Parts: sequence; structure tokens; C-alpha cells
Amino acid sequence: MMRRVFSVPQVFPVGLAAARHCSSLTAQFDRNTYKPTPTEAKRHEKLRLTAMERIQLFCDPGTFRERDALVEHECHSFGMEKRKIAGDGFITGTGKVFGRPVFLFSHDFTVLGGSLSGANAAKVVKVMDEAAKIGVPLIGFNDSGGARIQEGVVSLAGYADIFLRNTMFSGVIPQISVIMGPCAGGAVYSPAITDFTFMVDQSSYMFVTGPEIVSAVGGKKVTKEELGGPKVHGSKSGVSAGTFPNDLVALAQLRKLYTYLPLSNRDPAPVVPTTDSRYRNVDCLNTVVPLDAKEAYDIRDAINPVIDAESFFEIQPQFAKNIVCGFARVEGRTVCIIANQPKVQAGVLDIDSSVKAARMVRFADAFNIPIITFVDVPGFLPGVNQEYGGIIRHGAKLLYAYAEATVPKITVITRKAYGGAYDVMSSKHLRGDSNYAWPRSEIAVMGAPGAVKLLYSKETAEQQAERVKEYEAAFCTPLSAARKGYVDAVIQPHETRLRICEDLERLARKNVKNPWKKHGNIPL
Repeated sequence: MMRRVFSVPQVFPVGLAAARHCSSLTAQFDRNTYKPTPTEAKRHEKLRLTAMERIQLFCDPGTFRERDALVEHECHSFGMEKRKIAGDGFITGTGKVFGRPVFLFSHDFTVLGGSLSGANAAKVVKVMDEAAKIGVPLIGFNDSGGARIQEGVVSLAGYADIFLRNTMFSGVIPQISVIMGPCAGGAVYSPAITDFTFMVDQSSYMFVTGPEIVSAVGGKKVTKEELGGPKVHGSKSGVSAGTFPNDLVALAQLRKLYTYLPLSNRDPAPVVPTTDSRYRNVDCLNTVVPLDAKEAYDIRDAINPVIDAESFFEIQPQFAKNIVCGFARVEGRTVCIIANQPKVQAGVLDIDSSVKAARMVRFADAFNIPIITFVDVPGFLPGVNQEYGGIIRHGAKLLYAYAEATVPKITVITRKAYGGAYDVMSSKHLRGDSNYAWPRSEIAVMGAPGAVKLLYSKETAEQQAERVKEYEAAFCTPLSAARKGYVDAVIQPHETRLRICEDLERLARKNVKNPWKKHGNIPL
């Protein structure tokens, strides 16, 4: 595929002044009569923005064009015929981010709690259909209490129309949700289907059923934060891809993320100009892995020297910390990073880390983004809780994702790759394109002490100690795998960036297709 290069200028205004300035932008570009209400003005004091300001700050200045600004609801029950507002509480339209097109919608919580009506659902559906038709990402700024009760099943039907398109367009165009206020019921299911859902600290909440009902049913009082706050979804449930301190930071970071994403599945991974040479010195990689095999280290210290400087955008940094996932650039080209984290639980694969990585791999594969995998994994986490929780099924998700992926896949084993986890982590057997191992890495069924205890359980401690040395010499090196072609090359750590740059350049023309099928049956 042809490399499409675009520039990323720094045009995003920050600070409270920018938020207030955005109101004047709104008046100039969209609604001449628009003025923040006293309620909206209070939001500014907490660095919370209005629905229109969120869009204006996210888009390049002057590029947002609103659609269906005069649409009104058609409900006449409960006195609703007297409560009609132009736009009906949802803002939809098109804009540009660093010169690239985007479709957007934004809930206005000040209008009937941002609730979904049949009318504003139709507005969202319209921009979703057009975004998919021309191949442009969709961004949703969510701040909604859910279905509009006064409209009954009409509102529910509107949600179903949106859910259907979230599903049909999954893997066709990137879909991103930002939770910027309390969201409940149907307002959380649409974000759950999208590719990434972000939250804002101290202002956003997500739950299927609100705390009042949960407290009444469970008999124990629970707060919004405890039930569905950013900390819960960022570190426990894994629903959130990341949490930002306020609206302004959220929009700035979302703009940054947008530069990594192709417009659709018909486009190659984006490329931005860079002066970061593939030949720059990365000798620091030679000392990243400690000499003591039991000593922990931060895998980011291996990732950052390999990728372009300061280009790592981590996804779900507080969830399943034993694996690191995110986007980065190598010679300006977008790549996906998957890496075991020895600093947390020795980098073991468990239920959460398997699901986290699998979803990232599948997104990258859907949108033509090469995958670089750093491997330092002792295996899958043993234990009753893991088995009862379905580690077999959840671990298989990661296996399935890597096996199915047809984008360029480059793997670097930094220290160890044991057992089935060796297979799962983008091994040569799962169609890895380039698989490397650093000189002191270990590739085996398990570590030497454990293997010796199983194989020579009847021998004395002294004899077993000798057996450990024999096992390490025979199996705990990358040479055995390299002799069989399971590792393409044993390389010095400082060679890693150069090798990956060369591989990405060569693999840009890769064209692999899976057998035809309606769809696979991933072990959900």
C-alpha cells in the first residue's frame, strides 16, 4: 500500500481561556444565538465544557459544520410538546483534525439530561451511515442519562438503531467514545461496542443500573464513583481505555490519538514526517534486561528506544498492568505495541491481560496497523481463580487474535518465552513475519528448575543442580529455536530498532488473506 504522509501541527489551545474562547468560536461558526447558560458557565469553573465547546476544541478551528441543528422531537406525552429545543440536545456534524476528516456527535446534558429521543437518534444514525459510506472515523462525546422515558419504546428503538450500526461498522471505521458525564443504560452500551472508550476523572460515570437501584436491591449503599467511576472502569472492569483529568486534556489527547489511526479499513496506517533515524544509537538496550533472571525491569525501557522518540500512546495503562499495549511510530509509521511487563507479576498472562491484548491485536489487524510484540513471559498464571474464571477460554482469545491477524507481525523475545505463552505471543507458528531473540533469552517449555523437578524427581538435590545446568545449556537459549527456524535471528539488543525499521519497510507490501468465511467464532 502507498504511504500517505500528513503533518501534525501543534494547533490545540489549552487552558480555561481556551474553553471560554470556544464559546465565541461556536457563535461564529455554528449558531449565531449560542451563549453559555449560567449552568454551562459553572462547568467552565471545573474545566468542564459544553457539548458544542467539546466539538469546537476537538476539531481544527473553523472546520466544524453542524448537521440537523433545527431537528425537534415529536413527542406529545407528559407535556413534551412544550419542551422543544432546536437540535433536541444532540449536536452532530463533520469537522477536521489536523486536516483529516471526522464525523462527530455530542450529547448536551443541559437539554433533558442528554436523553436519547427518536429524533436525535436519527441524527446520530445519519452521521454514522455517512461516515461508514465514505470511510471516516466517528467520535462520540457522551454525556447522557440514557433513554428518554417520555418517549418509551421509541427511544429504545433509537438505541437499537445505533447499536446495529456500531456493530456493522466495527472494523470498517474507527469508532471512539469519550464519556464526559454520567452515562447510564443504553448510553453505555454503544460506547462498549466502539473501539475505545475514554473517561474523564471526577465527572464521568458509566453503569447499566444507577447507584440508587443497586443500593436498594443489594441493601448496601454505593456511590457513583464506587459503582462506575473512572477508577473502577480504568483498573478493574477494563471498560475504559484511559482516564483524563479534565475535558481539556481529554480532547488534547484524543486529537493526538487520532493521528495514529487510519481513516478506515481501506486505508494504510498513517505516516507522519520524522527526523528520527533508524540508525540512531540505542546501545541502552544492551543493559535493559538485568543479569539476574529473577530481577524485574520495566518493558517500556525496551520499547521507548526502539520506537520514534516520545511517540508511545498507551491504551488501558491502569488495567492488566502485566501487559503493555498502545500505539507508537517507527520512522513515522503507526504501529501497535504489545509487550509483557516483567515489572508486574513477572509478565505472566492471565485473564485480564489476555483479553486486553487480544482486543488491541484485533483492532490493529482490522485497520492495517503493523504489530510489534515484545516477549518476556513465564507462562499463564496458574490458580483456582484463573481456572474458574475461564483462563483457557480467555487465553485462547489472544491466541486466536494473533493467529488470525494478517498485518505485518514482528516479535522480539527479550528474556524468556515459556510454555504455551511462547506460542501465543506472536510466535513463528502463528505466522509471525520476523521473529527475533536477544542473546540471553530463554525459549523452553518451562524454566530449568521446574523442568528438572518433573523429569528427575527421584534424584538428590546435588544431582538436580547438575541437571539444571544441563537443561539450561540445552534448552534455555534461543539457539535451539533458531536452529529449527522458529526464530529468524538472534540479534544484539542494539540492533532491534534498525531491524524493525527494515522489516516494516519490506513488509509494507505484505498481502495475506485468510480462508473465506462469513466470520470466525472467536472464544468469546
